[in-house]
Amino acid sequence: MKKLIFALFLIPVLLITFVGCDNNQMFITKEYSYDCTTVKSITVDVIDRIVEISQSDDNKIHIDCYESEKEYYDIQIVNDGEMSVKYSANKSWNDFIGFKPSADYRKITIKVPNDALTELNVTTTNENIIVNNLSVQDNMLLNSNGGDVKITKANVGKTVNLTAKNGNIKGTIIGNWDTFAIDCTIKKGDCNLPANKEDGAKSLIVNCNNGDINLSFVEL
Repeated sequence: MKKLIFALFLIPVLLITFVGCDNNQMFITKEYSYDCTTVKSITVDVIDRIVEISQSDDNKIHIDCYESEKEYYDIQIVNDGEMSVKYSANKSWNDFIGFKPSADYRKITIKVPNDALTELNVTTTNENIIVNNLSVQDNMLLNSNGGDVKITKANVGKTVNLTAKNGNIKGTIIGNWDTFAIDCTIKKGDCNLPANKEDGAKSLIVNCNNGDINLSFVEL
């Protein structure tokens, strides 16, 4: 079944620019653009995908990805401004025999106007989450099972919540030591943060299993 793209008062613009083959699939480059004036939050829920998120240079949300008839994304805008980006597959049992498509085809890039979102929630497996120079009004939640979580100058109004299993958590957060209360859990790895720090107007929650944590605070 073909995916549906729902947009409340939004007209997505779709560009197709490149075709390539891998793992017996024909992948097409797709570029979606949305006016973000009614989008309040974004939730990304994918498997085996690199997710990279950064600032856009206009007042639009841009999503660049590769899709095939068997692997694609279900993009919806629901509940008065919640954008959902989910991995979808239309595969038979024999499609799972063999190798995964190359990393080039398993990457989704999202660009968002800075400070336009109240919440950003990203989950992936077996690949990295990368967030660069992005401000979120309330909460940023990033979870990778089998990859790294990398952030550069993450700026939040309330909470940064980072989780990695079999991967590292590293990067920089806007603020200073006094800004954040810290709750940090680590197993089988090194960490430069304390397990607990109670004082702070904002929250930093970090959970890492079989990897290292290396986070630092920087000024805006």
